[in-house]
Amino acid sequence: MSNRLKIGISQGDTNGVGWEIILKIFSDSRLTELFTPVIYGTQAAATYYERTIKEYDKVKFTVVESAQRAQNGRVNLVECGSKEISITPGKPSKVGGEAAAAALRRAVADLKAKNIDALVTAPIDKEMIQSDDFSFTGHTELLADALGGTPLMIMTSELMRVGLVTIHVPVSKVAEQLTKELIVERIYQINDSILKDFGVVRPRIAVLALNPHAGDGGLLGVEETEIIKPAIVEAYEHDILAFGPFAADGFFASGQFKNYDAILAMYHDQGLAPFKTLTPNGVNFTASLSEVRTSPDHGVAYDIAGKGIADEQSMRNAIYEAIDIVRRRREYAKWSSNPLEHFEREKGRDISIKELPETENND
Repeated sequence: MSNRLKIGISQGDTNGVGWEIILKIFSDSRLTELFTPVIYGTQAAATYYERTIKEYDKVKFTVVESAQRAQNGRVNLVECGSKEISITPGKPSKVGGEAAAAALRRAVADLKAKNIDALVTAPIDKEMIQSDDFSFTGHTELLADALGGTPLMIMTSELMRVGLVTIHVPVSKVAEQLTKELIVERIYQINDSILKDFGVVRPRIAVLALNPHAGDGGLLGVEETEIIKPAIVEAYEHDILAFGPFAADGFFASGQFKNYDAILAMYHDQGLAPFKTLTPNGVNFTASLSEVRTSPDHGVAYDIAGKGIADEQSMRNAIYEAIDIVRRRREYAKWSSNPLEHFEREKGRDISIKELPETENND
């Protein structure tokens, strides 16, 4: 039990579906046998939303001062922000945004300090969370600022994994942000993540075009010939199995995506629209950072908040995926640290490098 992973969960916007899906998930007490949950939020919001899901078992929270004091076998709650909060389900408010920000800051601080093994974030309202103290366009940008590095957004499910070259960028500015260097970097990132985070050796990566019909030989745009294709060639020359560029509509409609371990889209909706259409209950994973963060593939869903009908499966999948990625990363680090030593141990003998026979120098 001492080795059980601690998974942090931030409450998200208190007027959205965050607390509802959290309560539904942890109404099954058996989950605490798999990991130690540490929820960042306010008990007042939890109590409010318990009334909307009466058919589920009530969750018994253990309130703790910090993640370090989290107890195994319990659903731990770290109180964040004001204990007295106005809840208005389905209605955007600065109060809901402030509550989300308070929980998120505390959770990210614990993630950075390694007090939790991974973070799963419930949805926020990107507009309502803005303040003088919070100016990030989303979770991804906040995590990049806190942890350093260049994050890569990957949507993942059993059917496909889709990464994005540009993330939260207006469509009107996508083309001007695309460079060969950026696309090469993204190909390297997604290749590295699919190997270390998902355990796929020699992943096959499909790269999408920007323009309709992949530019039609320059008639509909030159980004494919001048930027995207040269990036793919450079990555391939460095032993990465990258292919494309593929016209996005035909790529998904024909089922061609099934032949690849990962897909790299040029912009947000190009990748997420087909992903969410073809794979309900997917997971958003922030790759290429030192720590693991996942989230459900949906937003605050104000239209159904407080009605007790929100589907918790995507959030549950996000928790499971976070656990799996942490374990895969640790296994990869273990087995790649000294491959020869591990190989010899598999054969039944422990060997140090000093035991290797010397070779003759024939120069």
